[in-house]
Amino acid sequence: MTSLASTIAAEIRPIRHSSIPTKVGLALVLAALADWLFYGQRIGLSLTLFAIVMACVSVLFNHAALDLRRAIIGTAVLVAGLVPAVEELNMLSVLILTMTLAIALLIATNPETTGFAERARALRNFFLLGAFRFFLEALQIFNISAFTRGLALWLLPATLSAVFVALFAAANPVIEQWVSLLNPKLILEYISIPRVLFWAMMLALVWPFIHVRWRRRTIVTTAVADGPVPPPLPPLVSAEFLNLSTILRSLILFNLLFAAQSILDGIYLWGHVALPDNLTYAAYAHRGAYPLIATALLAAAFVLVAMRPGGAAEKSKVIRPLVYLWVGQNVLLVASSILRLDLYVEIYMLTYWRIAAFIWMGLVALGLVLIVARIALNRSNQWLVVANLIALTIVLYGCSLVNFDAFIADYNVVHSREASGKGVQIDINYLLTLGPQALPAIDKAILLRPGAPESCLVSRRDRLVEQQRQDLAWRSWGFRSWRLQRRLDAQAKDQRAG
Repeated sequence: MTSLASTIAAEIRPIRHSSIPTKVGLALVLAALADWLFYGQRIGLSLTLFAIVMACVSVLFNHAALDLRRAIIGTAVLVAGLVPAVEELNMLSVLILTMTLAIALLIATNPETTGFAERARALRNFFLLGAFRFFLEALQIFNISAFTRGLALWLLPATLSAVFVALFAAANPVIEQWVSLLNPKLILEYISIPRVLFWAMMLALVWPFIHVRWRRRTIVTTAVADGPVPPPLPPLVSAEFLNLSTILRSLILFNLLFAAQSILDGIYLWGHVALPDNLTYAAYAHRGAYPLIATALLAAAFVLVAMRPGGAAEKSKVIRPLVYLWVGQNVLLVASSILRLDLYVEIYMLTYWRIAAFIWMGLVALGLVLIVARIALNRSNQWLVVANLIALTIVLYGCSLVNFDAFIADYNVVHSREASGKGVQIDINYLLTLGPQALPAIDKAILLRPGAPESCLVSRRDRLVEQQRQDLAWRSWGFRSWRLQRRLDAQAKDQRAG
């Protein structure tokens, strides 16, 4: 606890710097730019522009720490992070943009951090502590002694000037009106507390990119000390609790249990054998998908603990094949979970959470395969973590470029009872919640429901069209919205021609 407190204190302790006043001034300029771009406005392309401006300002103040190679790599990382935000601004693209900004800054300005763990710690400190630095470091622009001297010098002139102004106001109604505008109550009416908080938040967010501070690597020297050597810390899992015999028995039992589950899935899911009474395929699929994923994750945790790098279990010629067999059964279990979810979607249509479940299950399956690769290749747990993080980054980046709103809407309309003759009816209310990107699918749904009372639907569709029009304003512009507008324009042109 003491070490953590000292780390936090060292991270946010102000460091005197001659350029602090200039940096504070530029931070205020960036906050004003953010106010103009974001406050009370729809956000889209404006966030990308602000990120570019902030990156340029960061380069301006930290050019001394740059070299060409690291600057090019950092620029490439930043450009990759900008692409999803230009495509469509959502929580995922904002997360990717934020992470790539920080990673690009780390690569460009901190050559000392080379290992994965060091970079992870640097980014952790950047995000957790960076926002608290502004209000401590900005105080350096104030010199108390100089301020006191200045106050003494200006006290008499300011007092006499106030007396003169009061006299002029009594003699001149115009001056009186001007003076009345200085009423504190009137000034406070023009001050918006939410806006002040917005400025404070933006100053805290942009400051770490302007006044960059990374914890420098400390060189620890060791010396032979007199006295007894302290005993080593006890392991997380004792040898008595998780020895070779325990692991072997666990794996045999686990393989038998998982084999039973896989056989049942093979009979009912893959073999399409009739289910017992009072149990539908939808219920069978829905009840099993998520618990099986939790089971696979628990199994993966057991394998990581039992097959520690360099441990006796990892070298055992009996345990290793059992581990491979068990992980293979877990991959089969994940495949069954995916099939269960697919059956459920086939009946009850697609939603965001169900797409997320598909992606999550795929990542779990890949993680299990990587565990086998780590054991087979005798890699470290750090290699496993890095490999999983790379896979997660690729998946999240790819997801940020996918138009899920349009995909879900199109899937639900095409697979609806009105279009395919099976499944459930089109859930118009859900389609409308997907936003303007669902407009082409909504238009198909309207055509598939002739004679239905669609006056309310048309009015709600028109509101989405208006929202799409607002999305094309330059502050909220997105490439995806622009493509949608071209599609809507072409569709309207074809309707007029027909």
